[in-house]
Amino acid sequence: MRDNLRINGDRLCRRLQELAQVGRIAGDGVCRLALSDEDREGRNLVVGWMRDLGLAVKIDAIGNVVGIRAGLEVGPPVMTGSHIDTVRTGGRYDGTLGVLAGLEVIATLNDAEITTKRPLAVAFFTNEEGSRFQPDMFGSLVYTGQLSLAEALATKGIDGATAGDELARIGYAGPEPVGRPRAHTYVELHIEQGPVLEAEGFRIGAVEGVQGISWSEFTLTGQSNHAGTTPMRMRKDAGYVAAEITVCARKIAQALDGYQVATVGALTLSPNLVNVVPNHVVMTVDLRNTDEDRLQDAERRLFDFAQRAAATEGVGLTRRPLARFAPVGFAPHLVGRVEAIARDFGLPVKRLPSGAGHDAQIMAAVCPACMIFVPSVGGISHNVEEYTAPADLGAGADVLLRLLLELAE
Repeated sequence: MRDNLRINGDRLCRRLQELAQVGRIAGDGVCRLALSDEDREGRNLVVGWMRDLGLAVKIDAIGNVVGIRAGLEVGPPVMTGSHIDTVRTGGRYDGTLGVLAGLEVIATLNDAEITTKRPLAVAFFTNEEGSRFQPDMFGSLVYTGQLSLAEALATKGIDGATAGDELARIGYAGPEPVGRPRAHTYVELHIEQGPVLEAEGFRIGAVEGVQGISWSEFTLTGQSNHAGTTPMRMRKDAGYVAAEITVCARKIAQALDGYQVATVGALTLSPNLVNVVPNHVVMTVDLRNTDEDRLQDAERRLFDFAQRAAATEGVGLTRRPLARFAPVGFAPHLVGRVEAIARDFGLPVKRLPSGAGHDAQIMAAVCPACMIFVPSVGGISHNVEEYTAPADLGAGADVLLRLLLELAE
């Protein structure tokens, strides 16, 4: 009977739709920045569902929420989950699929009156996106002891708010110690957020690992001057240096090829006037690679170039690291089981790396971990047009159900 068990796809989609109404924005998108009023409303909704399903809900000091379903034996639970915070112009599936598919697994087991040997847990971690507070994934970082609770609570957001104050304000500064319960294993279902599965005709991704991530903020200080009367050779143009760094980042990614990517995602010029040479620029550079040596090579090339370009233009430059994660490989036996289960269900499956960061890569430091991907239509994510077909949502949740059952037995 257990091998034939399937989730209720309609129920999963209804929950996704209901949660998507919290923080809904134009274009059918979602904005639930971490620790905002919208995040509180979303948390309340999901916690209510957890309790309705009979889960014992634990909330820790950084606001991570874990719902636990007792097993026949006492011990570390097999954990699944993700996050429910979004970027400012997000979609309805990023993160939320992993959490709500976990709840759907619990609901399916409840319906079938199945109690697993090991406990099961569904978690959502605070501030995975990093859109309001940096670094991203700081909820799971604190959970696994890779970031101190004090440092995370003291983090200032882009709006000047402090994470600890906001946790208390929304009522999610929980009483539980961080890092509990300790997970037996961790499995995360997620949309791919890229175009590979759809383009190549695969329904399931068996994720082998997560790319290393390097985020840096550059501040360039030049001199404002008249755009018409200042000769090019006499300028200290911070905007020009920013443009040079942007082009260099692209060229480095092209030169290293493979999985190297580079993005200048935020750039602010001052005084930001059409006829004034910019005297101040703050910009970010996001570098990612599946190989740590190549990622370090990209960093060296970019940082060296930025220093030279700024010096040549007579512009001051400072660099502030925002986040740095080494590449993470997932447990090979779990990746193999994802692949085998998908094939058993007749679902075309591909092994691939994740280009985005996820809580699973953080959890991999303390327990065996893996991820299951389902296709993103058009490869679109962090966008109001983000979409995954209901059949693919259900297929991914079925693979999750089977794997969690295996691990919990």
